[in-house]
Order: sequence, then structure tokens, then C-alpha cells
Amino acid sequence: MFIERSTRLQRGLSLIEVLIFIVIVGVGVAGLVSVMNPTLRHSADPMRTKQMLAIAEALLNEILHQPFTWCDPDDPAVSTAQSYAGCATPQNTGTFTAGESRLGGTFDNVDDYGAYSMANVTDVSGGNAMTGYTASVLIARAGTTLGLADNTAALSVTVTVSFAGADNFSLTGYRFRYAPRY
Repeated sequence: MFIERSTRLQRGLSLIEVLIFIVIVGVGVAGLVSVMNPTLRHSADPMRTKQMLAIAEALLNEILHQPFTWCDPDDPAVSTAQSYAGCATPQNTGTFTAGESRLGGTFDNVDDYGAYSMANVTDVSGGNAMTGYTASVLIARAGTTLGLADNTAALSVTVTVSFAGADNFSLTGYRFRYAPRY
């Protein structure tokens, strides 16, 4: 009996091919690790950005829900005045009035928040302090910018929140005057 031998050659990887594969994979893994290291080191940044966004949204929402009238809301003519001249106590224009306080609950108009800033951001009751976060408010007349004839008919409200003076996040909203109604 005759046993046939396979005439096919055996195939496989040589030692050189295996070494080249190991070097290529090693370089690729080293590249991935070098990219991932800074990413992992700064992985808390999205949380900080999300917190700054939440603070800015909350403060901007608080401001834009305040009345925007010609008179201070405590003025008897607040519901009928058609201009600053119709008020006994006209609302100031973009700066908060001395003696009024956000935490004291006396901010009663959008303009009261102008140039307002706070360190270690808190809620309206003064609780839940977020150490390291700072918020500031800038209010500017924006009527003509938005195409209105009266520049005092709209406000641009910009809230900027920063963390430890390094990271900044700003949101801008607009408030229109519907006086004599709020």
C-alpha cells in the first residue's frame, strides 16, 4: 500500500512577521494610552461645565421672570405709566438700587440685577452654596439692536458664571417691555 503525501506546503507566520506585528500593535496601544491619559485627567470638566450651565440658566430665568416696567414695582403708577416721566419713582436703568438685595427678596424688577455679582453662588434663599463658582450679570439696552424704535423697550441680559476664575460660561437672554403691564 501506498500512502499519499500531501504536496501542499505548510503555511504559517515566521518569527519576523510576528515581531513586526507586535511592534505595530505596541505603537498603536502606546498612542491610544497617550491620548486617553489627558482625557481621563480632565474628565471632571464636563460636570463643571454642566454646573455652570445650570447656574447660568437658573439666574437668567430668575431675572427674565421679573417685571420690566417704567416704574419701580412699588410705585403707585406702575400699572398705568407709559414712560419714566409717569412715575413717582422711575425704575433705574441697569444698575441695582442701593438697599435692595437679591437674597433679601427686594429685587423686584429686571433692572435691579444690573451689575450684580456674587461669589460662591447660592439660591434665592441664600442656601445651597456652590463654593468656587462666581456669577455676574450685565444688563444693556437692546431695543435698537433688535430693530425697535425705542432703545429702552428691550434689555439684553448676560449672565456669566466662572469657576475658580479659570473657566467661564455665558448665557444671554432678552426681555421686552410690555408696560404698563408686566
